[in-house]
Amino acid sequence: MRLRRKDAAEKAIVNNMDTTPLPYYDAHNHLQDERLRAHRDEILRALEREGVERMVVNGSCESDWAGVLELAKLSGRVVPSFGYHPWYVRERTADWLEKLKGYLDQAPSAVGEMGLDRWIEDPDVPAQEQVFLAQLRLAAERNLPVSIHCLRAWGRMFELLRSEPRPACGFLLHSYGGPVEMVAPLAALGAYFSFPGYFLHERKTRQRETFRSVPADRLLLETDAPDQSLPAELVRYPLAVDQRGRPVNHPANLGVIYEKVAEWLGEPVERLANRIEKNFRRLFATVLEARN
Repeated sequence: MRLRRKDAAEKAIVNNMDTTPLPYYDAHNHLQDERLRAHRDEILRALEREGVERMVVNGSCESDWAGVLELAKLSGRVVPSFGYHPWYVRERTADWLEKLKGYLDQAPSAVGEMGLDRWIEDPDVPAQEQVFLAQLRLAAERNLPVSIHCLRAWGRMFELLRSEPRPACGFLLHSYGGPVEMVAPLAALGAYFSFPGYFLHERKTRQRETFRSVPADRLLLETDAPDQSLPAELVRYPLAVDQRGRPVNHPANLGVIYEKVAEWLGEPVERLANRIEKNFRRLFATVLEARN
């Protein structure tokens, strides 16, 4: 009789796992983007259905910070983040930093997307560094997590992070594509590393393999929606292509990323989900506690 009861209990647990969505956490997206605005209500319903507990919605410049704040007021799933992306630093106004502080004062939030980018055509490197350092210092003063973008500037990024004050809670290197040799030194400075669905493309072998070196307690997952779309055969929530003919990434595709990363790492998706939740809540603790 005891064995039968035990078997029944285990079966109930399995059945519950089959029907209850795992808690998912998106470390980086841009839900405020115009490409997603027309689908917002459907997207929010899909995110609830898929079990997305929290998502960090990142502003990129002054013109979209209001959209991020609007989403934070609309949904408790949203962790707002306000920052100046290196692609847009030439557009900044004279009082951009005061405006940024004003948005940070209106809602518990993170800082970003910010960073350095030497991949874009004719980058204004001095302006990028000036804007990056102003945001990093602000985040350090307030102990707010930051979301960092970096392309072809990893050496300089490391120098700045090592020499400047950093938020004690840590910082996120979103869609980390740097060299594997820098994972350990960056982790020692407080880095977390987020894996995007885009790295599931077959050609991204090097980027995937780099993530094998990421410490277990520093791994996060992201969609970067509406950008960085998954391989077409993995997309469960398709959206129309944008004006440039690129597929628009639906943030509810996050569950596929969990499943495929778990498969790639050779561990049950439930275990991975538990680890990601702990890592996410640790990095964004100052924001989450203030929002509760």
